[in-house]
Amino acid sequence: MGRERRLVLLVALVAGALRLVGLFRPVRPDEAGFTLVARAWAPDAESVYGPYFVDRPPLLVATFGAADWLAGPLTVRVLGAVAVAALVLLAAMTARLVAGASAARWTAVLVAALCVTPLIDVVAAKGELLALPLVMGGCLLALLALRRADGRRALLLAGAAGTVSATAPGLKQSLVGGLVFGGALLLVAVLGREVTLRRGAALAGAALAGAAVPVLATVGWAAAAGVRLEALAYAVWGFRADASAVLAAQPASAPTERAALLVVVAAGAGMVAVIGGLLVHVRDEVGRDAPVTWAVLAMLGADTVALVASGSYWRDYLLVLVPSTALAAALLVRRRSKRGLAMRAVVVATAVSSAVSLVVWGTVQVLDLQELDEADTGAALAAAAEPGDTLTVFGGRADLQLTSGMDSPYRYLWSLPMRTLDPELEQLRALLDSDERPTWFVEWVYLGAWTPEAGAALREEVEEHYVEVGGACGDHRVYLRRDVDRPAPRPTCRG
Repeated sequence: MGRERRLVLLVALVAGALRLVGLFRPVRPDEAGFTLVARAWAPDAESVYGPYFVDRPPLLVATFGAADWLAGPLTVRVLGAVAVAALVLLAAMTARLVAGASAARWTAVLVAALCVTPLIDVVAAKGELLALPLVMGGCLLALLALRRADGRRALLLAGAAGTVSATAPGLKQSLVGGLVFGGALLLVAVLGREVTLRRGAALAGAALAGAAVPVLATVGWAAAAGVRLEALAYAVWGFRADASAVLAAQPASAPTERAALLVVVAAGAGMVAVIGGLLVHVRDEVGRDAPVTWAVLAMLGADTVALVASGSYWRDYLLVLVPSTALAAALLVRRRSKRGLAMRAVVVATAVSSAVSLVVWGTVQVLDLQELDEADTGAALAAAAEPGDTLTVFGGRADLQLTSGMDSPYRYLWSLPMRTLDPELEQLRALLDSDERPTWFVEWVYLGAWTPEAGAALREEVEEHYVEVGGACGDHRVYLRRDVDRPAPRPTCRG
């Protein structure tokens, strides 16, 4: 094994090991929600998942379910660590293919730094993180099919590129970067006469056939499970349009603040400098390697559009940009010029930023200064509850729900599905007015936060059927059914 490969392997192992710090932190809301959906999974004709609704593909929920079955809800973070190590290796291999051995080393360091910086997220493992090796792997396979293989082997590689790239959206719908990269790479290569039209058509056909495999597999599962395709399509794609309309219609102060923070984090993590460098020097890079440069730009554009269209702007959404950022850096760092030196300086700065952030974050964790209100409240509720008790959290804190050990009779574990599919809170009010009302009710978000009139009506139902018993960390309220007797929760609140 050469020096370059040993260094890349070391970087990958260190990055994966650093991601394992997540095993010492409580489960996060999305991780908890996906786990709860997987545990209760009971598909029927009108619902992909049965008791709970989530706007994610079945592959993601199945992945969380398998991880939970193996060793509990935090097991998925081991998969996340493996995904990061694999991503570093694949990014280095792809960079080496397009820009040489030196670029592979620098790209590996950049990817590792971006995937372990607490500025973005060093703890949670969600669809974005788990799918990144598939995106990068699709890019690598597409390049191999186009430039390193002929005949049947090229077609097999193109088919594999399509399958791998199309599997990534099965973990996070917006991760189409691998498909975009492969399509743009082949199109520009044909237009530039790097390959003949006939060979390009054959490669495209093989890639499309490969991309159809995960799609057909999902459709086949739905048919076997008795789920109507309309229900599957709405959960995977249709809901996002309705949710976007809800987000657009409500006050935008919080999303705007998160979007501004996202830009600051992207700059602090080094992403802005890398992407900006490619845009500044795009003409020279196109002249040197048009297919790869345009493919990287197309992937970057698609990922940016997906991020902006999300409307939520959580920091970990920046992980979607890691593959395109890595390839942009590879193109620039290969040059023995001021441009190459500048990009190497950016990679060093990114690594230093990540290291400093890790030290600061680790100090906060060791000193137990971080607030973990949801986990602490959930633990207190678990101690106070009796077998058969149920809980509903208004505001969608699935981490609190999971930690409590109680099921929810309300099918929306996240606030956005509730705001989209139960905007007037009619389903929730009907539940609280029925014999199936939950034993415990937590007002994690003010009841009138999104719909004041509906919140006021919900308040009446809560006051009629529940009594406040306290027991939540932070400025939150815990209620207990009036017709049951339980001790008041007494949480130990950290931070």
